Amino acid sequence: MRTDMTVLMGILAVALISMPVYGGVARSRHDANEITDRGTFVLGAFVRGWFYWFIWPVERAALAMGISPTAFNLLGVAFGIAGGVLFASGHVNLGGWCVLMGGVADILDGRVARARGQANQMGAFLDSTLDRFAEVGAFVGLAVLFRESSFHLVLVVTALGGSLLVSYARARGESLGVVCKVGVMQRAERLLLVGFGGILDPAVTAWRGWDAGTVLIALLAIVAVGTVGTAIYRTIWIARRLS
Repeated sequence: MRTDMTVLMGILAVALISMPVYGGVARSRHDANEITDRGTFVLGAFVRGWFYWFIWPVERAALAMGISPTAFNLLGVAFGIAGGVLFASGHVNLGGWCVLMGGVADILDGRVARARGQANQMGAFLDSTLDRFAEVGAFVGLAVLFRESSFHLVLVVTALGGSLLVSYARARGESLGVVCKVGVMQRAERLLLVGFGGILDPAVTAWRGWDAGTVLIALLAIVAVGTVGTAIYRTIWIARRLS
């Protein structure tokens, strides 16, 4: 647990140090090659742009080694399922790390595909579909972890259902010609809440004397409310444009 927090604090320290560098030196040059229409992100476009710049060395290494976008898709699924197994066995900190690493793999698959000029409909389909496999894998593990409490289990199932509904609303809307990327609980936000919830829970609950899982289930409650709310908002938003 102490090692996890040390690693997390180290990463956060590097992030805080590198953000001014990105904002003052590298932002304009890096953003010139970015796709601007990516939808909203709760932490803002600056943080998203910084993160893409931060993992740029990994992207370059993947391109140099010839790693395919599909490999990153499958790696994301593997991390999601591994996270679920770790959650189910009570290793919530490692499960949280797996969820976050799965998110990084999900980002890299699209970036590598675009860098190679391989972005196409098949890749987009695999990306979206395999993301759902990864998400289901993680949430099934969370359901096993919180199976002793009916209320907690309802929150987990609601969070999973809401997550799938958010993605389905967008996919169904796009199939009818309406592109919808609005809402505050998209995949990136869900990954951050679940991932950091798992990582922080053991340390915070031990420090505060709370029951294990308190922090994680609180963040899952936010995911549940946020995803259902986003799914409802997207449904109304798309329906109005179709009418």
